Amino acid sequence: MSSRPPFVPNPRQNFLLSRWFSVKAALTGAAYTLRTQPNAWIELTAFAVVALAGWYFRVSAVEWAILGFTVAGVLALEAVNTAVEAVVDLVSPDYHPLAKIAKDAAAGALIFALLGSLIVAGAIFGPRILALL
Repeated sequence: MSSRPPFVPNPRQNFLLSRWFSVKAALTGAAYTLRTQPNAWIELTAFAVVALAGWYFRVSAVEWAILGFTVAGVLALEAVNTAVEAVVDLVSPDYHPLAKIAKDAAAGALIFALLGSLIVAGAIFGPRILALL
């Protein structure tokens, strides 16, 4: 691995170029999360099912917005959890109780988001599913 940092433009010199580098870095991080985290694939599959259910039940624009925000929140926390795990592994390659707490707390934040997403799905789809029965 090279010790030389990657080129980062000076925002004062070229605003658009510096924004492009920021967007490129963010997309690289998102792609890394989707490529390396099995739970991200499970979440994407669940969200595809939710999208099909939303289409089937013709949810309202507000409900779509709530579902979209929920999906984005869970995927964002998956990326944050991935980042925390990588940083902890970097600074604490050996077992340390504080490293365990950091990793567990980041994963716990994701659990909170997933539980919240189940509540959102239940509130939006529950009455519609019950009406079918």
